Amino acid sequence: MKKRIIAGLLLVCVSFFAAVPVTQASIFGDILKVGAVGILIDKFSKPLNNFINTLMAKHGAGTDYATKVVPILTVGSGSYIGAAQVTGPQELVDQTEAVLQLEGNFNGNQFRVKGLIPIDSKNPTNFSRVQGVGISAIIDIRI
Repeated sequence: MKKRIIAGLLLVCVSFFAAVPVTQASIFGDILKVGAVGILIDKFSKPLNNFINTLMAKHGAGTDYATKVVPILTVGSGSYIGAAQVTGPQELVDQTEAVLQLEGNFNGNQFRVKGLIPIDSKNPTNFSRVQGVGISAIIDIRI
């Protein structure tokens, strides 16, 4: 069933590419990439979480707190998607749905600042910060 839904969505996206000018096609391509990365994060969140926990423990940096891999939603100079591992008490980690990344430049362009905020929603315009949860790892995804 999932394969049929994904195939249908891909067919719709491909048909959009045939009907739009090249400048708009790149926008749809970006949307398609973000959607695909989001699906990958959902599919591999548990194996990624286990891998990170094993990696940390192997180097003496394990934790007794709960951990979970969630998507990173970026607001600032562009739209990006990635993933992060959050850590904290189980009930707070369970509340965390994403990490909001805010970007800005300080002192002209000398410093690039990225603020990472655990949030209770995948909607970057309507969320609450989850206090007591930290970010323990960042996952880069090659696309």
